[in-house]
Parts: sequence; C-alpha cells; structure tokens
Amino acid sequence: MVPYKQLFENNKKWVEDNVARNADFLKKLSADQTPEYLYIGCSDSRVPANEIMGLEPGEVFVHRNIANVVNSLDLNVTSVIEYAVAYLNVKHIIVCGHYNCGGVKAAMTPTDMGILNPWLRNIRDVYRLHQEELDAIADESARYDRLVELNVFEQCLSVIKTAVVQEAYLANQFPTVHGWVFDLKTGMLKDLEIDFEAVLKKIQKIYDLTGYMKEHRNK
Repeated sequence: MVPYKQLFENNKKWVEDNVARNADFLKKLSADQTPEYLYIGCSDSRVPANEIMGLEPGEVFVHRNIANVVNSLDLNVTSVIEYAVAYLNVKHIIVCGHYNCGGVKAAMTPTDMGILNPWLRNIRDVYRLHQEELDAIADESARYDRLVELNVFEQCLSVIKTAVVQEAYLANQFPTVHGWVFDLKTGMLKDLEIDFEAVLKKIQKIYDLTGYMKEHRNK
C-alpha cells in the first residue's frame, strides 16, 4: 500500500519527469483542451483510460462508472456526452468494458446488493435481452466474458440514441461510436467492430430525434 503522503512526492516526480521530456509540458497542460476522443469506461482501478491507449493528458475526455453504463436517466454521463460532442467536438466516442468486471459479475449474482440494485439492473437488462445466446454458453467464465461484450454493445446503442450524437453526425459526419473490451490478462484492447452507420440507421427508425427519417420518407 502506498502511504498517503507519498502521493504528493509521486506527483512532484511526475511533473519533473514530464517537464524533463518536454519543456512545454505545463504550458500544453494548462491550455484549453481539444481531445479527439471521449472515453466511457469502468471505474475499475486496473483500467487507466489514457494509459491503455498510449495517450497524453488533454488527448482524451473521460467518464467512468461501475461497469461503463450509459443510462439516459443518469445526468452525469449524459452531460459528459453533451459537453464532449457539442462543445469539445470529439471525433470518436469509445465505450470500453473489461473482462473480469466486478459490476458485470455482480449483476450475474442473485444477491440483494442494496443501493447498487438499480444500477446493476441496467446490466441485468442486457442479460435479459440476450438471454437465449448467453444461456446457451455452458462455460460460466465464457458466458461472463460474453456478457461483458454485450454490455458494451448495448451501452454503445444508448450513446447512439442520444440527440446530440445523432445531430452532430448528420451535420458533421462525426462523432462515431466504438465498442472496446480491455483484457486484464494480456493488457490488450479488443475492438468489437461495431458498424456505426448501420446501427445508427437502424436505431433512427425508432429513436430518431432529428427528424431525419421523416424528412427522407417524404422525399
């Protein structure tokens, strides 16, 4: 365990090391942020957002919560998406889950988790939507990994359903939404290769918040 006061020594060394590598480090750090990426990930302490992507401070806007959930009633995550898209003009939105996710595992466990119950219900709903596929997987560990992937996919859909994402993409052809999974055993990222344009087109049949489908049906 790292002693509390050591954190400030670590911070000092972090500044010194970065300035030694780049004399303009602090000037760049204090400038207005212009990230290309919004990262929505899990709060798990083993998954540091910018480090696993090899990005520097200022290059990725980050939101994290238990099991990387995007719930339309959560003003935290929806405000982050709104700000990132409408004001920072991010080009990519990444929803990143990880194997061996405690939140996903908890959602698979028939236990009363108290105040966590309504949050975990988001993941249990993912299981319900994909129950036939998941129940067909005999190996519990493999089923768990697949639920992690499906949870990322469903949270990506939640991002695409937002008005700000739909409007920005129709106007600018960005941002695009991506689903990733981080493997703690290998340290590698897995791209779920979501076909963003195909998913957007399908979603807009029901979740069209821009009038795009109505406009094109009338032509």
